[in-house]
Amino acid sequence: MGLKIHELSNKNGMKVTVTNLGCAIMKLEIPVKGGAKDVVLGFETAEEYRGKHPFFGVAVGRFANRIGGGEFELGGKTYNLEKNDGGVNHLHGGSNGFDKKIWDVESSSDEKIVFALQSPDGDSGYPGDLTVRVTYTLTAENILRIDYEAVTETETICNLTNHSYFNLCGHDAKDVYGHEMQIFSDKITEVDEELIPTGGFVDITGTPFDFNTVKTISADLEAAGNVNNTGGYDHNYVLRGEGKAASVYSPGTGIRFTVSTNSPGMQFYTGNFIDGTVSGKGVTYQKHSGFCLETQLFPDSINKPSFPSCVVKKGVPQKFYTEFAFEW
Repeated sequence: MGLKIHELSNKNGMKVTVTNLGCAIMKLEIPVKGGAKDVVLGFETAEEYRGKHPFFGVAVGRFANRIGGGEFELGGKTYNLEKNDGGVNHLHGGSNGFDKKIWDVESSSDEKIVFALQSPDGDSGYPGDLTVRVTYTLTAENILRIDYEAVTETETICNLTNHSYFNLCGHDAKDVYGHEMQIFSDKITEVDEELIPTGGFVDITGTPFDFNTVKTISADLEAAGNVNNTGGYDHNYVLRGEGKAASVYSPGTGIRFTVSTNSPGMQFYTGNFIDGTVSGKGVTYQKHSGFCLETQLFPDSINKPSFPSCVVKKGVPQKFYTEFAFEW
């Protein structure tokens, strides 16, 4: 199965380029005055996504975010996963997760593409045969919609997200500091020093994590980064329910996008670990050169019974969606 690249487009001039390697969103072009702005970090060729990079634009699985100690119990059996996060925890499905797989293209058109992946029992240490579909749809209303579906014959766990790094000033802009952010959330999941949830929640009202009132990403970036030594934001926001999760605006380009989802959580991450060692599309990416809004189930939810369940059962498909609605 070879690498493929496909372009979605609409009548308004918006374009989204994707590849079947990791379902990566390679380009997301907004037709502003003076020419199109590509607002996602990434690479020019599909082949480059095989190399080491900080999950640029990819579909992450089987389990997005972290699993504490790389271990969980399901159906009375303990499963041990790769500890690819500091040698202690499991992160984003491991070093051979869904982001490194070549997906089947089930169908494609100018507006829509459906990727499918068969993940066998034991894949990266996870139990159960899992069939996953990720569908990208670009609408005439300038909405990029992502639909996730996971089906299994044997009980397993799954937590899918998209890991696009956005910069509404253009992927080649220096940083995201001036972006005006609003996140519709009143609390985050409390984490320990290794960013594993404790099972508790933190009321963020009036703290550096509070984005209920619009503010720039840079306003409290340093203060937030000092809380868990993250160097910026890298936290799971507890959403209020299905619907609007966040809104971001770039005064420099006039581009705005709104995130809506039925996922219970969203990781706001400011590219703290991008370190100038990865180059793509003609630029070298630096710390804080992009931000992620990863809609998801809560991190380590399999080990936290009070969190929304990540367990997928036979005959009960797991379905989530995310919409990125753009204006310019």
